[in-house]
Amino acid sequence: MKKIIAALKANPIVSDYKINLSAKESYECFYVKGRLETVRRTDICDKVVTVYVDHDGFKGDSRFFVYPSTTDEELNGLIEKAVQKASLLNNKMYVLPENETGDYAVESNFSDYTLSELAGRIADAVFAANTVENADLNSVEIFVNRHMDTVLNSRGVRKTQVRYDAMVEAIPTYNGENESVELYQQYNFSAFSAEAVRSEIAQKLREVTARAAAVKPDFDLDCKVILNKQELGELFGSIARDLHFGTVYAHAGLFHKGDDIQQMPTGDKITITMAGSLPGNIRSACFDDDGMALKTTRIVEDGKAVAYFGDNRFGQYLDEIPTGNLRCMQVEPGTACPKCLNQAPYLEVLSMSGLQVDFFNDYIGGEIRLAYYCDGEKITPVTGISITGSLKRVLSSIRLSQSTAVFDGCCGPEKAILQDMKIF
Repeated sequence: MKKIIAALKANPIVSDYKINLSAKESYECFYVKGRLETVRRTDICDKVVTVYVDHDGFKGDSRFFVYPSTTDEELNGLIEKAVQKASLLNNKMYVLPENETGDYAVESNFSDYTLSELAGRIADAVFAANTVENADLNSVEIFVNRHMDTVLNSRGVRKTQVRYDAMVEAIPTYNGENESVELYQQYNFSAFSAEAVRSEIAQKLREVTARAAAVKPDFDLDCKVILNKQELGELFGSIARDLHFGTVYAHAGLFHKGDDIQQMPTGDKITITMAGSLPGNIRSACFDDDGMALKTTRIVEDGKAVAYFGDNRFGQYLDEIPTGNLRCMQVEPGTACPKCLNQAPYLEVLSMSGLQVDFFNDYIGGEIRLAYYCDGEKITPVTGISITGSLKRVLSSIRLSQSTAVFDGCCGPEKAILQDMKIF
């Protein structure tokens, strides 16, 4: 670090610099048919240097990686190449964050365990779910990570944070008389609950059993559609991206402050808050890549866009107060109770090829890989169908569940009822 900083200061064309260190210690377990085959520990650190050059009223930048094998001569060469590239970029002038220091830790109960102990507890919870008849976990991979992020710059920023996350990759398999069906699951979390892990894996085992029995309906479906947490995260994430400083500055989004996200809502009104950290959220952090402290910001309130959010650079471009690059999203729950959700007929989507959300063309839809159709008398697993609808009408009438769940970067309603969707 001392050599990197000295070399940057020695170059007269370098106006500013930023150095990001991303250290990760991981404990990894690989299981095949319930048997532990491999255990691996890794300890890595990525060093990324950003060089800034002020020229002709502009601020250019360029990045490069530094490796343990990088010699002093190579380092000087990398800096010179970065200077040349940055001198060609005509970014509007802005000021880097200044004079912030500190050591931080993202709150997580992962810190109560060693990495190996936690991996063992996660494995116990995963295999405790393996009780579904004719279904099995063909392979399981468990990754437990401890991250230490450091950012420092030429303006007096020097911060370090510790954060944790874990990932379970599983291949649930249903073994029928004539064929087998497999699904893929990636489950990410940053707060450990044995029951939550067991429940998540058990649900996927039930889904692979349903997938083996799923049929393409030979009759028309005309009912409400229920989305689950993954697709809801994609829907709300599309709204949030439109209100990011970078999107607004590039004129790439549809919404601006004061606009109605929901037009004449008849269902639950949507409220979205962006935050630096939330319990159990794998994207939680105390500061962003620029070292900027993260400020919780409500961007949508009762269906109306009320604020933007984003990083230091684009915040200055828009004459907005930068919030830092907030990556955690909290969506307020709604009024849909279990009785409302279970009222037939309904189509509950369990797996899609990807939810497509297009505000410009007023479209929401996608291909369904697995869903449950309930006609009031029985529940039938179905596949090979698609849904489509008007995004404006869907958002106006959406009903959000009272229950909540965490999925990757989103904490919000576990389910939602969509009306006026066409099923074909």
